[in-house]
Amino acid sequence: MVKTKRVLILGGTDQGWQLAVQAATIPKLEVFFSLAGRTRQPMIPIIQTRIGGFGGIPGLRDYLQQEKIDFLINATHPFATQISQNAAIAASSLVIPYLRLLRPAWQKSEQDNWIEVESYEAAVSILSPLAQRVFLSIGRQELAIFSTLPDRWFLMRMVEPPSLNGFLPQGKVLLARGPFDLDEERSLLQTYKIEVIVSKNSGGNATYPKILAARELGIPVIMVQRPELERGETVAEIKEAITWLKNKLEND
Repeated sequence: MVKTKRVLILGGTDQGWQLAVQAATIPKLEVFFSLAGRTRQPMIPIIQTRIGGFGGIPGLRDYLQQEKIDFLINATHPFATQISQNAAIAASSLVIPYLRLLRPAWQKSEQDNWIEVESYEAAVSILSPLAQRVFLSIGRQELAIFSTLPDRWFLMRMVEPPSLNGFLPQGKVLLARGPFDLDEERSLLQTYKIEVIVSKNSGGNATYPKILAARELGIPVIMVQRPELERGETVAEIKEAITWLKNKLEND
């Protein structure tokens, strides 16, 4: 008789949610789904779900041991560096098979006008002479960095409202959740007379239309590059993660 195995999926992306739903249909596999809790109304599959941090590497190790987790899949955002590092270290220390599900980064085309930078601080340092009206499409965690430019106007789009305790750049907060389409992104840039976009290279389809709209309108994009990837096995597609899980179940 084949023993039921357990997988913990660290979510935070549409890919993670879809993976959890599909993995839950695999026989002899019990799925645990975890979210950091930064989004107030996250998409939660109808499976065992926990919300909140683990308390660093020790907390994650304890959870993996207490719940007798057999496999760990990290499907967090490409810029979620801390949990990604913690997951890789915790899995390695407990000899738990670990997989990173990471959607591919966007690739610059010949028609794109990208200025690629390594950090938000670098984006701030080159932003001032470029434009007066800026579209910040970076979420809400790093907004305060741009408040050092009081003479610029920012359109700031995010899913959740920013913290009332944080420093906000001058401008307008727009609450919206993707996916977005090309027509509405083009209209947004034109309506607010946007002269430059600051974006992180998140990859995926949900917010890529803003890049297409910028390309059409000749608007430059300051593209914050992804942090260095932690070591470990990585796949780009949900179907590859499902195959990985099935192979682990068969060979375990």
